[in-house]
Amino acid sequence: MPVAPSETYVIGVDFGTLSGRAVVVRVSDGTELGSAVHEYPHAVLTEALPDGTPLGHDWALQVPGDYVEVLQQAVPAAVRAAGIDPAQVVGIGTDFTACTMVPTLADGTPLSELEGLADRPHAYIKLWKHHAAQPHADRINQLAAKRGEPWLPRYGGLISSEWEFAKALQLLEEDPELYARMDRWVEAADWIIWQLTGSYVRNACTAGYKGIRQDGHYPSPEFLSELNPDFASFVADKLDQPIGQLGAAAGTLSAEAAAWTGLPEGIAVAVGNVDAHVTSAAAQALEPGQMVAIMGTSTCHVMNGAEVAEVPGMCGVVHGGIVEGLYGYEAGQSGVGDIFAHYLRYLAPEFTHEHLTELAARQQPGEHGLIALDWHSGNRSVLVDHELSGLLVGETLATRPEDVYRALIEATAFGTRTIVETFNAAGVPVREFVAAGGLVKNPLLMQIYADVLRMPLSVIGSDQGPALGSAIHAAAAAGAYPDVRAAAAAMGRKQTAVYQPDPAAAEVYDELFAEYTKLHDYFGRGANKVMRNLRAVQRRVAAR
Repeated sequence: MPVAPSETYVIGVDFGTLSGRAVVVRVSDGTELGSAVHEYPHAVLTEALPDGTPLGHDWALQVPGDYVEVLQQAVPAAVRAAGIDPAQVVGIGTDFTACTMVPTLADGTPLSELEGLADRPHAYIKLWKHHAAQPHADRINQLAAKRGEPWLPRYGGLISSEWEFAKALQLLEEDPELYARMDRWVEAADWIIWQLTGSYVRNACTAGYKGIRQDGHYPSPEFLSELNPDFASFVADKLDQPIGQLGAAAGTLSAEAAAWTGLPEGIAVAVGNVDAHVTSAAAQALEPGQMVAIMGTSTCHVMNGAEVAEVPGMCGVVHGGIVEGLYGYEAGQSGVGDIFAHYLRYLAPEFTHEHLTELAARQQPGEHGLIALDWHSGNRSVLVDHELSGLLVGETLATRPEDVYRALIEATAFGTRTIVETFNAAGVPVREFVAAGGLVKNPLLMQIYADVLRMPLSVIGSDQGPALGSAIHAAAAAGAYPDVRAAAAAMGRKQTAVYQPDPAAAEVYDELFAEYTKLHDYFGRGANKVMRNLRAVQRRVAAR
């Protein structure tokens, strides 16, 4: 059936950890008409660079050209799949993992693309789960606490090794020559917009959450100088940039990007954004108290509030960080789907997720006798410590693979409950829990979360939450709606209270959560430093 010529469309592009997905969305009602995925050819570099140069422990890098290929491949393919005329596309919006950092020259050229730098690890993009800057984050935290820096409570009292300043300090101290050669330290969320428009606009979301920008200011030169005298001018020389508000236009599509994508030159390009934060619009969850959990390889928890409050271990609170006019709160878990995937890949390779889920679903809560800590990728919230690691307690000779698999699912649910209870206790109540991301397709996992949280679980009504959210922001940037709220009301979708907690299961999980909390505090709050000590031994041996 031919498409009505009066209809207009927007493109949402979600740049994930391993691939980028483009979705074509109808502006009038949010209907998703076509999509396409492009896998990053280099995936995540954790062991070595493309030329074979080895990487250290806890490194995670990416190649910038992989992102451009998404624009060249996935966007035209999505338009073809939708069967629309590209001339009817009025805007494009993107979202990215964060904090993912690109070191560039003044014109945006990534350092890894320069002659002679292909074998320099610090020339490459540092992906969000690059945790090798933990010692630098520790120093930032210690100094900020000592000086009583006013911005520190806005981040729950701790800065993450995943964020802009820790990663930049690592670059400076481990490769000062490269640091000096770098002109701009750019969030990938903004770098991709730079490629689309030809101009560099820094988005308010990552500047606030990952760049420690509060009330219009970054950490002072005096503070940075105490970390390292050569770091004093970092903000002025390499970071500071005009801020673009979410849902506004960063510019228009350049001729070069129009050739890549097959879209009309001059259409609106929305200010860059983060995968989790754009999903709130897609899930129609922009009001205070609606927590959205984007559950995939990791989980990011985002929620708006009318007031600013200090929540221990949160990733940040930023005015306008999710939607204009409200304070956006963020927390998260560094590993969720990654933990399940790791278990199957290395410890139970003869199984599939589907088979282990089927076996685990036959069990009652507590039947396996296990408790796990979900810190295989460290802890993002509420401990903010990527030196922590996973733990399994209760294993016997009768323990089976499905027992461990279920215990790992439950551990991630306990981690989420820890975050929710911390927000509630801090006076930022969670009134609705909305699940999004790939893991919502697992009914067992969703039911366990409902039981552990003792809350109904709403579910986003789209399989492509971030991409839909980016398209909603594109519609606002193109002027199709007065703002993101109005666009989300028309184009977003949500299924309310799909999973209800089972009272009997919830009672058992209350007991297990109490044991989880004991382990959480004992290993995570300093009473037992065995996890950090093991990491230190591992690094020492690996360095020989």
